[in-house]
Amino acid sequence: MSRAALAPAATADATTTAPPGLSRTVLLLLCTCVGLAQSMVAAVNLLIADLAASALHPTQGQLLWAVDAYVIVFAGLLIPAGAFGDRFGRKGALLAGLGVLALGAAVSGAAPTMALVIAGRALCGVGAALIMPATMALVVQLAGPAGRAAALAAWTLALGLGGLAGNLVGGVLAQLVSWRSLFALVTVLAAVLAGLGAAHLPRTARNRAAVLDPLGSALLTVAVLALVDGIIEGPHRGWGSAPVLGAFGFGALLALGFVGYALRAARPLFDPRLFRSPRLRAGVLGTGLSFFGLFALFYVNAQYLQYAKGYSPALTGLAVVPVTVGMILVPRLAARLLPRTGPAPLAVGGLAVLGTGLLLVSTCDAHTAYPLYAAWLVLLSLGTGLCMPTLTITVVAELPVQQAGLGSGLNTAAREIGAALGVALAGSVLATRSTGIPRTPLAVARFTEGMGLGLRVVALALLAGTALVALGYRKRA
Repeated sequence: MSRAALAPAATADATTTAPPGLSRTVLLLLCTCVGLAQSMVAAVNLLIADLAASALHPTQGQLLWAVDAYVIVFAGLLIPAGAFGDRFGRKGALLAGLGVLALGAAVSGAAPTMALVIAGRALCGVGAALIMPATMALVVQLAGPAGRAAALAAWTLALGLGGLAGNLVGGVLAQLVSWRSLFALVTVLAAVLAGLGAAHLPRTARNRAAVLDPLGSALLTVAVLALVDGIIEGPHRGWGSAPVLGAFGFGALLALGFVGYALRAARPLFDPRLFRSPRLRAGVLGTGLSFFGLFALFYVNAQYLQYAKGYSPALTGLAVVPVTVGMILVPRLAARLLPRTGPAPLAVGGLAVLGTGLLLVSTCDAHTAYPLYAAWLVLLSLGTGLCMPTLTITVVAELPVQQAGLGSGLNTAAREIGAALGVALAGSVLATRSTGIPRTPLAVARFTEGMGLGLRVVALALLAGTALVALGYRKRA
């Protein structure tokens, strides 16, 4: 069955209106929105110590949920939020997302209890789920076929830099101000971006044939929520614990229920038969693998630099800046090479370089000179910059332009699930060798040993997955 047959027929609203074009101002605005939403995934990690010592007296479980509530809600709502933007307009979905993000950050920043901090983080996740698909769909629609590769390279660059900015800004604020200052800053930035978006973003055509499918949306959303919850809770509760196994079982049951429902429904939210395309499968898997490796690194990096190297939170944020080198320099090069080489060498080669970089970082210990550590960060960033835009373009190319929001939701959901898996796997392996904060040379040695083992396991899993991505690019649809 062809993609056109699987996609809902577009109405005149979506097909007769020419896109107004993508200016540098609009692209920069969209990329800034992406970076802000992605930064909230990592920024809170560096505020945990300050939050733990605050007058709110959080429990360990509350600290965990203060971090995870955002990711769980964000990942769970991405695909329905993308369909919502396709149906009702991407500019409106983006502005609504920025407003919800600002409101959630304000709630967390002013919260007198941990329950409200967590509720605000969850609300921020709702806002981010609206922002991500809308920005990518606007890029696809406004850039047109000729400029799409370069524009998507900039979008994926913003995604990677957003995660790094979260580490950097979170570290600086943790050291110089307080945990509440992060939420105040996000509130202001989201409000400013919403105002700029209202003034400068063009209104684009709506696809009134886009399907919202309340039942399918509910099944898929709760399935993703349960699966991500199991992934996040696994390292802390134990992979064989009843809550974790229950979350996985419930999520798998709902996912199977969604597939069965979608295969029979006349107009489902997302037709599973789209995955008959080997390239779509390869693009989604590769996207998840890239963030699987990258966020495993981010998870252990902050601890390694603070515990093993003795860096302050602010210096820790600065020390990861070499990861930006490849993300800044390579995506545009990848976009230029894509028409000549095709996607397979860039996607597969980039993932292989990323995995190799993780293996090299895994050799570092407390005595490793920072320049050598930074060199390994630069190497893996080159692989990341090479594969991320190529994989994004692969997914976009396999879906009709009228479903760009839905495709973006699928793409970003793969990223967030991959990131959660990377953190969970690296954290689980690390926990087998190190417990608590390393305060003695022996404890530090055990920590770096556990970190190295965790990164090697992640790297080998990534490289094994890369072989499947390569196979998907070779197969015909």
